[in-house]
Amino acid sequence: MSRVNFGAKPFMYPMPVLIIGTYDENGVPNAMNAAWGIITDYQEITISLSEHKTTKNLAVTKAFTVSIATEDMVIPCDYVGIESADKVPDKFEIAGFHATKSEFVNAPLIDELPMALECKVKRYKDDILVGEIVNISVDEKILTDGKIDPKKLKPITYDPVNHAYIGLGEKVGNAFKDGLMLRNTPK
Repeated sequence: MSRVNFGAKPFMYPMPVLIIGTYDENGVPNAMNAAWGIITDYQEITISLSEHKTTKNLAVTKAFTVSIATEDMVIPCDYVGIESADKVPDKFEIAGFHATKSEFVNAPLIDELPMALECKVKRYKDDILVGEIVNISVDEKILTDGKIDPKKLKPITYDPVNHAYIGLGEKVGNAFKDGLMLRNTPK
């Protein structure tokens, strides 16, 4: 095997495309695209997030939603990542997004994105946002037998090397099951 070294880069696959939803002090919804986020505990999400209109909103409301970007919403999801709400106050509307207030936190659910984590701010320090997940809300249309169906959700991932969005592929295995085949393998 021949490897190529790229040095220290923020390359990881898959990298989720997360749309952070917040309200400002006047209840105006905002959304931004963030790719550097991960679940860090059973009820916790951590996102690398530099200063934005969103971080100002977080300081006021102490709440946010994290919607999963989808294949059919690539254009508006990308738009809210390249446009600043400080410069374009109505970017939420320009993206074609519509907000429904979360029942659990003071933050908007984005109607066009069928899955969202509803979160309270635990802390925001050194550009790292840590949120407590208090609810996950899902549009019924992406459920199969009461479970989230990735084929219906159609989440996208961010390819940091090629600056592209990629849809997920087919199922290739069974978590917490397939590896059991190696448990009793002779050494």
